[in-house]
Amino acid sequence: MKRENPMPIPLLLLLLFYFAAAAGGCGGSTVVSVIDHGAMGNGRCYDTVAIQAAIDACAAAGGGRVRFPAGGDYLTATVRLRTGVVLDIEPGARILGGTRQRDYPADPARWYVVLAEGARRVGVTGGGEINGQGEAFVVRRDPRKNVMVSWNVTGLCRGDECRPRLVGFIDSADVEVSDVTLNQPAYWCLHLVRCENTLIRNVSIYGDFDSPNNDGIDIEDSNRTVIRNCHIDTGDDAICPKSSTGPVLDLLVTDCWIRTKSSAIKLGSASWFDFSRFFFHNITIVDSHRGLGMQIRDGGNVTDVVFSNIRISTRYYHPSWWGRAEPIYITTCPRDSASRTGSISNVLFINISAVSENGVFLSGSPGGLLSNLRFKDVNLTYRRWTKDPGDIYDYRPGCKEMVKRSTAGIMMEYVAGVEMEDVKMRWWRSNFPGWNNPLKIRPSTVNELSFKDWSSIEITELESSRS
Repeated sequence: MKRENPMPIPLLLLLLFYFAAAAGGCGGSTVVSVIDHGAMGNGRCYDTVAIQAAIDACAAAGGGRVRFPAGGDYLTATVRLRTGVVLDIEPGARILGGTRQRDYPADPARWYVVLAEGARRVGVTGGGEINGQGEAFVVRRDPRKNVMVSWNVTGLCRGDECRPRLVGFIDSADVEVSDVTLNQPAYWCLHLVRCENTLIRNVSIYGDFDSPNNDGIDIEDSNRTVIRNCHIDTGDDAICPKSSTGPVLDLLVTDCWIRTKSSAIKLGSASWFDFSRFFFHNITIVDSHRGLGMQIRDGGNVTDVVFSNIRISTRYYHPSWWGRAEPIYITTCPRDSASRTGSISNVLFINISAVSENGVFLSGSPGGLLSNLRFKDVNLTYRRWTKDPGDIYDYRPGCKEMVKRSTAGIMMEYVAGVEMEDVKMRWWRSNFPGWNNPLKIRPSTVNELSFKDWSSIEITELESSRS
């Protein structure tokens, strides 16, 4: 089997930790308190003017920190960070995002509570919280999927995604978000757009588990990004690189805990440009609808990705959420007939363990093959414990939508080169027919397979507890 191995792990780590060091050191020495500029901090009166005045004064003094004293709830419309300014939200202090459409700019692309655009050496830190008050946007609560307020009645945007994001950095560089809680976003939580050199560390993100579109971290067209020691518990995709206007390069994610009703890690589905040199290490994924995912729908290509030391548990939720409990989900089918076809190659899965209600999904497409995929030291345990229907493959968005097929430990189609070494499947005994089918291969679309020390066995609960 011909291999084009991913970049060696030590070299990739060294490279990306260099980027992490370069992202630090935001801001100057000035300290400005929002209280000194008139902020009330009572959670009822808007402090927008005072907060923006403190930011502007700090920037004019050469940069530094804008302090939000403990004990205050600082209600605000959109505020804009300036070059050299870091928001220092003390423990016990909260920035509260406004819930009225007039609290945000006319352009929906700038609907953020905190926004930096064209800035350098900026960030958010301090141990406090930014809260988007997402619960105020819920029109009807539903354990399957909440119905949310949509501002599309203005004609400014379409669909039910017309809600404000929480924190955004657009066309910015040397960004740091650290030691802060980002809570209850109405839409996406932390959004990087065309940014360079970003460090995100010790950040806790909490979104309503039943609310759609409250992604944790979206990395769009941004390069040299490091995410470390983060806790993400939210309803939609947790860490989501997207390529809309340019490639996404050099991403390191380590030491994170994730729970989501959608994908824990997902490349795409916005995927017009390439993704390359990604490393995901030491990550725990629990009770998610999908574990590690790549949805390449728009012609971009994925190369040189490593998933290392990752623990996954997935389960079924209502099918209104994309995903059918796949621990690993890799696809390239075009979004529609007008879309280009992308490819995925040189991906390594090493030291992966998963307990899931569905199997691994490897689905390329004609002209968009999956190639040079390597699985080493992978343990897959299949166990059904919800009553949701199985035997469904989910190709959404677009593409084939939902397809009825029998469950398999690994499903492959349009693949050119898969190497499996020390891969173990374990099946809990079940009343579901066909539950212990290890492989499903679409004829005439899969080539160059290699299996070494591969096994598939059925187990009981007692046997599982002994292992």
